[in-house]
Amino acid sequence: MVGTAARALIVSERRITGLSQVVIADLVAELGPVWQARRDAELCDRPRRRAVGAGAKYKLVFVDRLLATLVHLRHGVTHDVLACWFGVDRSTITRALGEIRPLLADRGCRVAPGLRLRTLADVIAHLGATGRTGIIDATEIRVRRPAAHRRGRNRFVSGKSRMNAMKALVVTDDRGRLLFCGEVRAGSVADITQARDAGLVDLLADTVHLEILADAGYQGLAAQTCGQVVTPPRKRRGKNLEQVQWLMAHHERARFAHSSRRIPVEHGIAHLKNWRTLARHHGHRHHLPDTIRAVAGLLSDQQATHKRKLPALPAGRTT
Repeated sequence: MVGTAARALIVSERRITGLSQVVIADLVAELGPVWQARRDAELCDRPRRRAVGAGAKYKLVFVDRLLATLVHLRHGVTHDVLACWFGVDRSTITRALGEIRPLLADRGCRVAPGLRLRTLADVIAHLGATGRTGIIDATEIRVRRPAAHRRGRNRFVSGKSRMNAMKALVVTDDRGRLLFCGEVRAGSVADITQARDAGLVDLLADTVHLEILADAGYQGLAAQTCGQVVTPPRKRRGKNLEQVQWLMAHHERARFAHSSRRIPVEHGIAHLKNWRTLARHHGHRHHLPDTIRAVAGLLSDQQATHKRKLPALPAGRTT
């Protein structure tokens, strides 16, 4: 295990974990009892010859397990490097990541103190209650290529990037605050199909006057949701379009205005990709959904606790 000085350095240096000390302290206070309760339940759930608590003690305490997971998610550090850093075996790090990652994934995205959104239904209910505009988009994450001659190998090949990938549905509000990231599908699945499979159309059937911005990949959802999903105007094709320049100019201005309103979701995706495990996933594909939800929850925590510096007052004013 790492020493007290090394642990303090990891916590205090935001470049290592991507999180402030306040967020890490909240994670320890929130997840520590949950991890201990699950561990005690596992120990008591099988026939025992010795009492609970007997035997060798953990070399890697909960705080170190949490810090190792945060470093791995932020920088994509291999298990071998983390094992050398924390002074334990590689299998201990692998087991620690497998224990902490699901706990982080189950937390959801924080939007207010005491309020977290864990499902797409929670997001739609939150947008309807607050009256804010939602923005949806899909992001692709490169994954390992399936083994040769394996059934369904080509379904991970993305039609856009022509690479093996999986895509996640991202939802932000009009301020760029992350509300949801999940519903992971194979790379060959179209964006609109992913949204339909996630139940977006059914969820919007029970709402009115809700506005969700989307790109051209979701054209067709507007008719199914009574216009609640707003997509850009379709590109005009045909001959002699240069003769109606005023119409083309109006059309391009409308598309530009729509894309300008969608910018916050692109910024949200960029913040997600700053975590190296989502820039390119080198682990097993079945770990990716938990990894995405864990990073989304951590990013939302950092966004909720981030305080902007107040602008300096003009000279001669004190209030």
